[in-house]
Amino acid sequence: MRVLGINQGHNGAAAYVVDGDLVWYIEEERLSRSKYDGNPFRGMLAAVGDGVDILVIGGTSNNNPELPWTGEDPYTALVRKFNPNVQVVKLGHQHHLGHAAMAFYNSGFETAAAVIVDGAGSFQEMRIGEEEGSPIVGGFETESIYDCSYPANFDEVWKSYGGNPGQTERYADNKIEMDNSVTITKAYEAVSQYLGFGYIEAGKTMGLAPYGKSNDEIPDLFVNGRGNKNILTPNYPAGASVDHTRYPYLTLKSDPKEWHKDPSKVTDAAKDLAWKVQQETQELVGDLIQKAHDSTGQTNIVIAGGFGLNCVANYYLQKRFPELNIYFEPIAHDGGTSIGVAKLVHHTETQDETIRPQTSLYLGVTVPDYSILDSLQEQIEDASIEDIDSAQVAQMLADRKIVTMFQGRSEAGPRALGNRSIMYDPTDPNGKDYVNTVKGREWFRPFAGSMLVEKFDEWFETGGLTEAPSMMHAIDFKMEKHGEVPAITHVDGTCRIQTVSAEQNEHYYNVISEFEKITGVPIVFNTSFNLAGEPLVETLGEAITTCLNSDIDYLYLPEIGKLLTLPRMQAPQSDDQEEQPEADSE
Repeated sequence: MRVLGINQGHNGAAAYVVDGDLVWYIEEERLSRSKYDGNPFRGMLAAVGDGVDILVIGGTSNNNPELPWTGEDPYTALVRKFNPNVQVVKLGHQHHLGHAAMAFYNSGFETAAAVIVDGAGSFQEMRIGEEEGSPIVGGFETESIYDCSYPANFDEVWKSYGGNPGQTERYADNKIEMDNSVTITKAYEAVSQYLGFGYIEAGKTMGLAPYGKSNDEIPDLFVNGRGNKNILTPNYPAGASVDHTRYPYLTLKSDPKEWHKDPSKVTDAAKDLAWKVQQETQELVGDLIQKAHDSTGQTNIVIAGGFGLNCVANYYLQKRFPELNIYFEPIAHDGGTSIGVAKLVHHTETQDETIRPQTSLYLGVTVPDYSILDSLQEQIEDASIEDIDSAQVAQMLADRKIVTMFQGRSEAGPRALGNRSIMYDPTDPNGKDYVNTVKGREWFRPFAGSMLVEKFDEWFETGGLTEAPSMMHAIDFKMEKHGEVPAITHVDGTCRIQTVSAEQNEHYYNVISEFEKITGVPIVFNTSFNLAGEPLVETLGEAITTCLNSDIDYLYLPEIGKLLTLPRMQAPQSDDQEEQPEADSE
């Protein structure tokens, strides 16, 4: 059975599942080069040639435009032209179910409670009471709890809905409460927008939060678990805002973007508000996990939805619930629902109870085309290609050269994990500022690290983790390691770390091992292979172009043992140029 699942809307994506196995996953922006591209037509084309038996259309709505003559939606029409007998399943009205199915099937658990924390899922209507003529209310999914088991059992235990007039909560007994419409993720969106990042760029708020502190001038963002209506205003389905008219302390004196590139201009109000929203929201997500455990009896918990990518919150939750087995879905954002709906339909149709944990995120559709190197030196003056090995690359890093790594299939999700990575020396005290400048990022944003898995507990307070292969936690360094890798140590003493084994990524592991031999440090600085405002590179041609358009000189191709040295074709962006948005992909 060949199932193609798609997510329409921001983070458009396609996932191809054959007999229950995820063959590949790709976000449309990687192919179209348009950030957050929402219509995964190019991704779908990667599947139609191999055949599609069932097309599953996910997202947040089934209300797609109809095409002339046939009246089909565009996605059905595209696949039908290649596969006339394709079966179409539309699950756009069950967005949170897609999140839950993705995390549950990927986790490897036999049973689990799924906790979904989202900005706005599908708009759903429900009747208050069972009598005919009872009023009907509606709202967008915001938080959900499901009790999950094989083959395709997802019992809705509790849900919260949001809407601009008000919020509803629906329990299993159909009890409905009308209340404030500001939910966990909406609060984060509001603060992100207030800080000038855009509501979808919560990763930047997360990066600023550790610079802040508790501040009595800022009111509580939540009261009794509800968003404070006096300061937070939602705008469903997309975005929210901070109403600072009652709080002069929070009144913006200038465009917040003025301090994005100049730390001397950032205000305590900005830093402390970021700190507060991080603290309050992660505590509320913890309360949801407790609710999920109490209501289902499950000790296995899976987390998805956009908030699931908050690596600071994930570490807090890992430490708060040592008695629970928590799976933090690494493709927690909307794109990953394409995997969830595809696997859900497979298990529903076949009643397949086979457990298939997702053990690798190297799921891209592109196979590197190294033949383009044959004419590289003819096309690009001053470009050179030479043989190199991992020990020589490690020495370049120790000499504080920026070296990019391009190999194999791209990583699924927003984290670079060694196949589309920019590497640097983590011991450089100026490394964060240097690479932020090269990439065109804001001064306060931290960088990640990749390390040998066997050294994990020597360097970090692991909170019960034995590995971190998907870079889903910002973890405390051990006190004796503070100051050893300043380029990747955030202001709060944490690092978003990836552990690497030889089995997971042999070439990357070898570079890190050789770097340790030279420096004594089993960690390399790792950030995503892109510049500000761009998706991660997908193809070798895009990797070369990114280097040409930046101060990055070196491109390492470990599969063929080559190093490209590339000239600079374009001056880097200056601080006075208009800032472009960037996703939390580092």
